[in-house]
Amino acid sequence: MPPVRAVLCRLIAVYIRLVYATSRWETRNAEAVNALWDTDSPFILAFWHGRMFMMPTMWRRGAPVGMLISRHRDGELIARTLRHFGIDAIRGSTSRGGEGALREVLRALKSGKWIGFTPDGPRGPLMRASDGVISAARLAGVPVVPAACAVSRRKVLSSWDRFAIPFPLSRGICIWGEPISVPRDADGEALEASRRSLERSLNEISAAADRYCGVDVIAPEPDAVPARPDVDA
Repeated sequence: MPPVRAVLCRLIAVYIRLVYATSRWETRNAEAVNALWDTDSPFILAFWHGRMFMMPTMWRRGAPVGMLISRHRDGELIARTLRHFGIDAIRGSTSRGGEGALREVLRALKSGKWIGFTPDGPRGPLMRASDGVISAARLAGVPVVPAACAVSRRKVLSSWDRFAIPFPLSRGICIWGEPISVPRDADGEALEASRRSLERSLNEISAAADRYCGVDVIAPEPDAVPARPDVDA
């Protein structure tokens, strides 16, 4: 990575820590995820692409985690920034060029590492879950845990993901959803039911987080827009 981009990644990481340190945070519904951490039980963390900014600060310190990151141009910027928080990057997609990435995800989960996915990344549709995360959970035999963060002071970009940039001195919240288990013998109908359950949970907790912070709720793309079959950041 060129020196200028390396410096930029470091500055972004410093800014994330500044926002976290100067804001008042609340965490809700963390009992299930804490139980998984306490028993060293791997799971897949799922959150929407537009809400990734503060997610590194919500992760339990010392718990090994990797993040599936796209090979797109911005992916390297994200990957390098995450390294400042001890988060490893798995580059690729669970479909495009994705057999290798999927194998690496499964290997990491089976070795005891947790993995993060953005089910609507890298290009949307907005807040509509693709099925890659569900397929990975089925193959690895681990649950998917939804999570959402929001802050009271933010700038929402006009990008496809409505990316939210938080400001310091905010009121913030992280809400965890209930773990979603995917049976190993799930057929197509059961996999689709799990995908819809994940999507519904993520949208519910994202809306709840926005309402708690007193900001406009970011709405997903209409149902008429089908979800793509790949998952990465």
